[in-house]
Amino acid sequence: MHHNMLKETFIDLAKQYSDNDHLINGLWEEIVAAYSQKDRHYHTLAHLDHLYSRLLEVKSLISNWDTVLFSLYYHDIVYDVKASDNEKQSAQFAEERMKQLYLPEEMIEDCKKQILATKTHLQNEHSDTNYFTDADLSVLGEDWETYRAYTEKVRKEYAVYPDLLYNPGRKKVLRHFLEMEKIFKTDYFHEKLEATARQNILKEIGRY
Repeated sequence: MHHNMLKETFIDLAKQYSDNDHLINGLWEEIVAAYSQKDRHYHTLAHLDHLYSRLLEVKSLISNWDTVLFSLYYHDIVYDVKASDNEKQSAQFAEERMKQLYLPEEMIEDCKKQILATKTHLQNEHSDTNYFTDADLSVLGEDWETYRAYTEKVRKEYAVYPDLLYNPGRKKVLRHFLEMEKIFKTDYFHEKLEATARQNILKEIGRY
């Protein structure tokens, strides 16, 4: 994995706002610890890595790259499969850390909105947010093997739930995506991933 790239990117990002190396390194270690928790199988540093590579594809179309990067690192920092407010908790967590780095208030607010948007993945009036949520969902439009591996990792994260509870819940989530007019809100990701994502989702639903 390219975790060194993730680390360098985070350190360089944070250094633009703070010269406290001790704080910055501590924040990075905290991110690593959160995404490396043993009950995480999909929402890991590998997910951040994939998200980062997808965002790089559209970097020229994003108006505030730094804000999107902070959203990347913090959007799943709090992840508990039994909770329904992970996005809200992650957004609050991000806010505390960004204040420690003395980020402008506007950036903090935009970052929180981007993290909260990953809960519903609805069309947003802010185009950066749409690129971010599209990249977050991009695994849905990967080749079948990659998609299948993703579904297995998500299932492992929900290991506490038996199939009897998990399968109907999962089907509901998948149907929700299919019912959307567009899963991917930006032209770039829509053209690239939408058709495959719909095929993958239908194929997965057929397995339950």
